[in-house]
Amino acid sequence: MPQYPAGTVRALLSTDLVTPATRAALEARLVSTTGYEPQFFDPATYALLEAVAARIFPQPERDEPIALAPGIDKRLAAGLADGWRYDAMPPDREAFRLGLGGINQAAQAQFQQLFIDLSEAEQDAVLKQVAAGTALGDNWNTVPQNRFFEDLLAELTENYYAHPLVQEEIGYVGMADVPGWQRIGLNEREDREPKPVSK
Repeated sequence: MPQYPAGTVRALLSTDLVTPATRAALEARLVSTTGYEPQFFDPATYALLEAVAARIFPQPERDEPIALAPGIDKRLAAGLADGWRYDAMPPDREAFRLGLGGINQAAQAQFQQLFIDLSEAEQDAVLKQVAAGTALGDNWNTVPQNRFFEDLLAELTENYYAHPLVQEEIGYVGMADVPGWQRIGLNEREDREPKPVSK
């Protein structure tokens, strides 16, 4: 798949083609979250969220996978909404606590272990049940499991593709937003855009 050369995003961020607000947001996303201490979830629930994120977005090719759990934890700690919610779902903070707890209940019902202790294949089996709305667990009486999975998947996807290095990999340089974008037709490229390379 064609992509931009490594370093494209960092090079663009050092130019005057990026607005200060965009630069600040993207530079914050480039900071490593190694050693992140959860602010909303207790450590065990946060570790569960990390394990679930790792199965939904496995990143075996990366030396340091892009951490997706911190974004959710920070948002919930700040009491922010992500802009939408199904009317059948409780508020986000409650939904995430119940939904993640439900994933553990489903793991215990099927494999008699916590989700984090399962093999990758077993974890995938549990997540497929949750996505299909067929997992066992009392928490699913309060939060619809397929809706929770959809909400979780959407937020993990947003966090993943909001990361500058992923944007670089998919050939997105829309962060160079100062001059605006005039060439918006199929396969048209602005002069400031780097030429894609094939892996």
